[in-house]
Amino acid sequence: MSLSKELLEELYNEQRLSMAEIAERLDSSPNKVAYWMIKHDIPRRDVSEAIYLWQNPDGDPFEIQESLSGDEQELFYLAIALYIGEGKKRDRQQVSLSNTEPRVIKVFLKFLREICHVNENKIWAWINIFDDSNLKRAQEYWEDVTGLTRSQFYKPVVRARRGGTYLNVSEYGTLTVGVNNTRLREIVLQWCEEYLNKHSV
Repeated sequence: MSLSKELLEELYNEQRLSMAEIAERLDSSPNKVAYWMIKHDIPRRDVSEAIYLWQNPDGDPFEIQESLSGDEQELFYLAIALYIGEGKKRDRQQVSLSNTEPRVIKVFLKFLREICHVNENKIWAWINIFDDSNLKRAQEYWEDVTGLTRSQFYKPVVRARRGGTYLNVSEYGTLTVGVNNTRLREIVLQWCEEYLNKHSV
């Protein structure tokens, strides 16, 4: 039995099913699905996109808000400026930012929650702190600042203090907050490039 182009495009391109999932849905074999994909000249997804879909079977764990109010636009511009200065840009998986200032952390989390509408359970945090600070108190402090649960915090990094004055070191350490999503990372980096190019000439 042949598999129609329309059916395969609906399942593969619209519903974003894998070929194995299509085979299961149609009570067929992956080889047969692959044959008819080639026969109908339906382009295959590359490996990175296939991995992304496997990691996010329910679709993107975020939804960018397209229409912004005046206050939301201010939040957007501030968050992008903060990300340009403090955001982690080399990691291919993360959209994350580190700081000791709780207001900076709150702004970035507000951006993730209200502009990007990231699923709350996808947001994570981790504390980087010196070993002569009170980790328990720092944990409670950052939980209160972020509104995140203890389970959303990765294991803290505790470093030995190696001398020096450290006059500006926060007793609560540095907090990193973010979300692991390659697609959102690409979007945020595009925004950064757009506004840097626009205003650096």
